[in-house]
Amino acid sequence: MDIFRDHLLTWIIFSPLLGLVPLFLFPSGREKQLKGVVLALSLIPLGFSLWLFASFQGTGAYEFQEMVPWMRGYQAAYQVGVDGFSLLLICLTTFLLPLVLLATWNDVHRNVKGYLFFFLLLETGILGVFSALDLLLFYVFWEAALIPMYFLIGIWGGEERIYASIKFVLYTMVGSLLMLVAILYLYFAAGHSFYWGDMAALHLPRMTQIVLFAAFGLAFAIKVPLFPFHTWLPDAHVQAPTGGSVILAGVLLKMGTYGFARFAIPFFPEAVRALGPLLAVLSVIGIVYGALVSMVQVDMKKLVAYSSVSHLGFVVLGLFSLNAQGVSGATLQMINHGLSTGGLFFLVGMLYERRHTKLIADFGGLATSMPLYSTCFFIMLFSSIALPGTNGFIGEFLILLGSYQTHPILTTVATSGVIFAAIYMLWMAQRVFLGKVTPKNQNIADLSLREGVVLLPIIVLIFWIGFAPGFLLDKINPTTEVFLKTKTEKISIPPSPVTGEGRGEGGDTN
Repeated sequence: MDIFRDHLLTWIIFSPLLGLVPLFLFPSGREKQLKGVVLALSLIPLGFSLWLFASFQGTGAYEFQEMVPWMRGYQAAYQVGVDGFSLLLICLTTFLLPLVLLATWNDVHRNVKGYLFFFLLLETGILGVFSALDLLLFYVFWEAALIPMYFLIGIWGGEERIYASIKFVLYTMVGSLLMLVAILYLYFAAGHSFYWGDMAALHLPRMTQIVLFAAFGLAFAIKVPLFPFHTWLPDAHVQAPTGGSVILAGVLLKMGTYGFARFAIPFFPEAVRALGPLLAVLSVIGIVYGALVSMVQVDMKKLVAYSSVSHLGFVVLGLFSLNAQGVSGATLQMINHGLSTGGLFFLVGMLYERRHTKLIADFGGLATSMPLYSTCFFIMLFSSIALPGTNGFIGEFLILLGSYQTHPILTTVATSGVIFAAIYMLWMAQRVFLGKVTPKNQNIADLSLREGVVLLPIIVLIFWIGFAPGFLLDKINPTTEVFLKTKTEKISIPPSPVTGEGRGEGGDTN
């Protein structure tokens, strides 16, 4: 057991690649058996992540650290670790992928091996992003997560998939290249070290911090996406296959908000003081804009896509409140959004599989013909609009509580996004589920057992977090405390295992 515990993060990151083995062993014509084997193997990283969650002590420092020298001449290393911020995102990633494979069991009929291949690579890339403590390693995983999503959209997407996939890559690559330049600058400034702690301990001039923050911030703002860098998202969501949309909304977008929390804010405190209010303003614009645009959508999937722009604006607002309630609420809301919006994309995909349309006007009265489906949809909807008792409420409440202390006027404006969310979601639900059953929807099949198995774990977590969020906040809060100190005082920076030297006061690395 020691070999698993001592290298638990490595097992989590790379165990999805075990699913590649049957791709080479199974001959053509046995896709159903292949899907079953890959689905079973996808439960392995989930099991490891649950072990990680149960073993996580929540001290605020990085736990389960591993370090293997990579390029000694450049002091780069395979170095990973986990704290309260990354822990939950790792668990969310490994939780969603088996559900994606099960939900899209009947969706893909051509090039099944390629479809599974890119999903497994995508999971490894995302898990690496949330674990890396070496900035060069982080950048490698960041780019590695981009490539599979490009192919998933470009090959298995809708009619305009080529346009959407190229737009997705171009937007992301522009930000990524600027971030790479900033990483190289920090590498030389930190004495030729890519280690997170060495970079976070630097005391850079204010103007230098602002320039570097802009480089990191642009990459993360595009990935979130933050207004006005959001235009790639609706195209990507609408054209992506259902599984791609779930992973994109559930965890891929969180790479941007995670990047702000992990790198941009701790590295550049002076820049945060100067530019933080601007980021807060953009987040509120995104909240209101995303909600208003959602109201006029005629496509269910596009409506849910624009709602992500609004919901993730709350996350950015919470992060830049720079207080305990706002930051912890933002971290929790990353998980909440992954569950509720991921669940909505699952449900839209299930409906599309039956009717081959996503237009709201093509439906009506589904509550009569699909009672189980309708019940699940309303639960996800209530979570999305932050109804008390669901997971979305506690996250948005903490964000608004924290951000009001820092930006009272902006927070007051942001609350309109909560009202608008209720309007566009309930109006959509009224047209789709209530009223008289239209002829084409009279004999539509309700949820299957397989689809119920996909949705049930999400629903359980929605109510569990809604009524008892402490089991997650207990993991988050110690890291939030260290985060708020580090961004101002430059403390708790452990020495680099590669160089043996550190610039901070030291800290427990577990």
